[in-house]
Amino acid sequence: MHVRTGISTTVAANNYKVMLRFQRTFGTAARTLSLSRPDYTNIHEPVSSLFTQPTTAAEWEQYALSASQVEEFNKTGFLASGVRVMSDEQVEILREELEQLYDRNHPSADLWYAFDCDVPTDDPRDNLFHSLGAWRLSPGFHDLCWSPALRMASYQLLGGPMSLLHDQLFCKPANDGGVVAWHQDFSYWTWTMPRAHLTCWIGLDDVTTESGCLWYVPGSHEWGLLPMTGLAGDMNSINDVLDSAQAEALDVTKVPAELPKGCCAFHHPLMLHGSYGNSSPNQRRATVVNMMREGVVSNCDGKDMGKFPTVPTGLPMAEHSPCYPPLLHGGSEEEALMAEAAGAARNVAAPLDLREFEKDMAELREREAATSYKHTH
Repeated sequence: MHVRTGISTTVAANNYKVMLRFQRTFGTAARTLSLSRPDYTNIHEPVSSLFTQPTTAAEWEQYALSASQVEEFNKTGFLASGVRVMSDEQVEILREELEQLYDRNHPSADLWYAFDCDVPTDDPRDNLFHSLGAWRLSPGFHDLCWSPALRMASYQLLGGPMSLLHDQLFCKPANDGGVVAWHQDFSYWTWTMPRAHLTCWIGLDDVTTESGCLWYVPGSHEWGLLPMTGLAGDMNSINDVLDSAQAEALDVTKVPAELPKGCCAFHHPLMLHGSYGNSSPNQRRATVVNMMREGVVSNCDGKDMGKFPTVPTGLPMAEHSPCYPPLLHGGSEEEALMAEAAGAARNVAAPLDLREFEKDMAELREREAATSYKHTH
């Protein structure tokens, strides 16, 4: 196999080995594209048979959440009952692909939206590894976005068809104190509007309190949009923007989301969450799929988008960039089958309303002003 100058031979060899395993395990349906520089950005369907796609309502029903699970999500702002998204064998394939993605000289490294962006080190394995955009580089992480279990539950919780906003990797080495500080996801997504998003957090290892699992504050999705206080470093920096009742709720009511590998937790875009350091002797790897309802539009004008593709403000994200692909098309036969499988166990999506976004932003400005006043007086 030809390896271009400047590309790690280890990455190229491992890429070839993993793709062969894909084909050996799941058949030759796996599209290899270019092994020298894989780019899956423009393929908006599975590229392999890693996840079998249901073709009937009965097949979709095995992945459906119960009415009580949907109710739990609506009440608390999260669902951490261990919805299984991947088998152990599928997890192992993604782990193998992750080993390639740690390499700064990966042949498709320019496709990352952000790489090792919070606590960069010479070897990304040495500290908290946080990167965005793996779905564009790697077939397994690409196809995870089309996992039937993930899509079915997301359809039920969002109440309608959805698109991918972006994915993430959050990996912590063994015996490492690196934290992901308390935050709300939507505070980082105000370049889209209105707020109609959902996060799916998936463990690639068994996740415990010792190894640095997610923690949630039940009901905090009703606190409104809070100012950003950072993702890395000080776990308690969020207290600067909480009132006394919220700070007490964080201290008293927070709960861990311990999960077996291959299982996931879903949470609301305003859910306050974070994770403490990994004090276990094992690494803790996780991937995250962030989604938005069909019809969410851009609010990119005047924003620092980094390496995220810009869509003109007011235009639907999924319709104007291949980087925000539909995961379920509205009005499709597939949606009809999923609706039949879900029955009454799904949310009814309200029409997208930009006035709700304007309300979010007004509340945010008030809180930012109050925080600034508190720090200067």
